[in-house]
Formats: sequence, C-alpha cells, structure tokens
Amino acid sequence: MKPVYLVNGKRTPQVKAGTELKEIAAPFLGHYLIRHLVDKYALPLDQIDEVIVGNTGTPAKYPNIGRVIALEAGLNKKTSGYSVHRNCASGMEALSQAYDKIASGRSNLIFAGGVENMSQMPLIYNKHMTDFFIALMGAKSPAQKLKIISSFRPHFLAPVIAIEQGLTDPFCGKNMGQTAETLARELGISRLEQDEFANLSHHKTAAATKEGKFREEILPITAGAKLDKMIADDMGFRANSTVEGLGKLKPYFEKETGTVTVGNSCPITDGGSMWLLASEEAVKKYNLDPMARLVDYHFHGLEPERMGLGPVLATHGVLKRTGFTMDQMDLVELNEAFASQVIGCMKVMKDKSLSSKWGIDEVVGEIPLEKLNVNGGGIALGHPVGSTGSRLVVTLAHELKRRRQRYGLATLCIGGGQGGAVVIENLKV
Repeated sequence: MKPVYLVNGKRTPQVKAGTELKEIAAPFLGHYLIRHLVDKYALPLDQIDEVIVGNTGTPAKYPNIGRVIALEAGLNKKTSGYSVHRNCASGMEALSQAYDKIASGRSNLIFAGGVENMSQMPLIYNKHMTDFFIALMGAKSPAQKLKIISSFRPHFLAPVIAIEQGLTDPFCGKNMGQTAETLARELGISRLEQDEFANLSHHKTAAATKEGKFREEILPITAGAKLDKMIADDMGFRANSTVEGLGKLKPYFEKETGTVTVGNSCPITDGGSMWLLASEEAVKKYNLDPMARLVDYHFHGLEPERMGLGPVLATHGVLKRTGFTMDQMDLVELNEAFASQVIGCMKVMKDKSLSSKWGIDEVVGEIPLEKLNVNGGGIALGHPVGSTGSRLVVTLAHELKRRRQRYGLATLCIGGGQGGAVVIENLKV
C-alpha cells in the first residue's frame, strides 16, 4: 500500500440550522472549498481523478451531490464524482474510499469530504395525502375527481418530518437521543456530569473562536437570501453558557426520567468540509506540501441501541491496524453527538471489564481531557451529519500543525450502531 497524503483541508463555518446558511443548497457548501484548493495549488482541472462526497439528506434536486459539486467547482467533465452515505460518518467514509484508491495506486488526486444542509431537509406528505394525490391524478371524470376531493380531511396535511425519521433507528425503534439516555443509565452518567461536559465544550469553542484558532481551517462563505453576507465564524455555540443555566433545561427525549437535554446534545447544523488527498507521485509532480498523512482507518458495528459507543470499537480497531497505542495520540477529536455518549466512550475505553462486553479483552486506552476536543466539539460546533466525519479530520490536522504535535485520532459514533476512526500523522512537526 502506498502512502496517502492529506494536502490541505478546509471547511465552511458551521451554523445552526434555520439561520445564516439556510438558503445555501448542499452542493454549494462544498464546491467553493474545492475551487479554493484547486486555485491555491494551481492544479490542472483535468487531473483530478475523483470527487467523493458524504451526504445523508440527499436533495431531490441533486441526487448525486458528489458529481454536482465536481462540476460546480469547475473541474473537467471527465472527473468522476459520486456520493456516499454512512450516516454520521459519511464524510469519513468519503475519506476512507479516497484512501483506498490512492493507497492501491488507482488514483493520484482526489477531493473527499462531506456536506449537509439540515435546514433544507424536507417535510414530506404522509401516506393519506400521498394516496389522495394518486387517486386524484387517476380520476377520469369530473364526478370522480369531485368524489375524491370530498374525501379530503385536514389530518392529511400532517407532515412526515424527514429529519426526525432519519434520526430514529428502524431496528431498535429509538431515536438518537434515546440511545444516549440508554448509555447514561447503564453507565451511571449523571445529569451534572453531562452539563459540565457540555459547558466546557461551549467555552472551549468560544475561546478558540476569539483567539482565531479556526481561521486556518474555515473558508468564509457568502450567505443570505441576496448573498450579501460574509460568514467567517461558527455560529451556534453559547459563549455565556453556565452549568447552572444548562441545568434548568428539561430532558428532551425522555421527559419524566431523562437526563439528556438540548443543552448537552449537539444542535442541528449546516456545514461542509473538504480534503485534497494525493499520492506520493502527485505530491512530487505538482510540488505539493502536504499537511499530514492519513495512516489508516477502521469502521466497526455494534447494537443500534448503544450506537454511541461505536468510537470505542472503531478506535480499538484502528489502533490494532496501525500498531499505535492511545498514549501515542497527541490529540483526539471524538464527535460530541451527546455528552453522555462521549463520557460513556471514555469510561468504556479505560475499563476492561466494560469493554469486554463488546469482545475487547484489553484496555483501549484513557483519553486525558487535555487531549480531547481541545477547541470544543459537536455540542458547541454542531453536527452537520454528512460533513462531520471529514470535519473532525480537518480540525484535528490544523490543530496538530499549530501545536507541532505528531499523531492524532478522529473518531465518531454512527447512527444505526457503528463507529468510525482514523489516525493521521502531522508532517509539520
């Protein structure tokens, strides 16, 4: 297998759904990132082998969003593009497929990442309304049409909420928040622990934003109905967050006995992220200066109702594959879908008696808080589902570079009962 280089990664600002990016269709959260990187490195438009894009809420207007992004970015029409879907890890899946193609020698230059506009996930007609329309279109005479119209009832207009359905597992019947409640109960994670963790995430992100730590990874984007606004920073974190304030929020997913709230969970968010990956041959040919090397990746499954522990199994797998230990990881980005989920992963990783329940007969490793999500995580930054898997790697690589540290782990849980993880090596030590 040949080395795979992460030349540069960029992302959009991540913005709470329904606000500044609500008018920007998903492809346009990715195409300008590619255009920027093509121009930055003066790459020939006909020399990009592939564009691979993670996305979960595929817009009806853009059924193969990867190809749309490739063409919108101005790449040559011979450059193929396609979309991948692995729920929360769609962006990481895009990176993994790019890795395989370059490591095997099939490709030299690939753009891979993810996009998601959760603001634009649709409301869908329910079955009653759909059947009503079908019957109406099939009516042959005015009398038949009138009969069908007279059968209409107001409840036909009750919508199916696409995002709500997408966040509910079809096998265990639980939504993602309820799976977080399961972990909190089974692992004895208190409401206070969750709120303290969430509060820390908000303050880390607020401090990182104030200090300009995200400037290198964020590419500002024009937004607004008239494209008259420039958005350069993440929007949605709570700079004035307090544990006391978070403690006043009511449980959202299990009203009576729950501990998971909107305050200690990730918000619904819009955003995109993109990497330029290259082979050693391409690095030399185009005089590139890579930020990092993608060492390896691993995905692993587990029961859907405990999907939040996916990072434990994925991390164990990628460390086994690479021969590294957790102690060698200088920084860790573990997506904060829910505070209870991250705390649960940290508990299981360092306790062999807990991890053995999933067939891991050793300690995966302890993640010191000073290495974990050092600039905040999904609770503050948000979780645009199709993008997060690649966004984690963008943030990780830039922070490793800034600190001149060598190895990093990016990992996340995946709706449906999976985990994904990648190890990268900073080349700017």
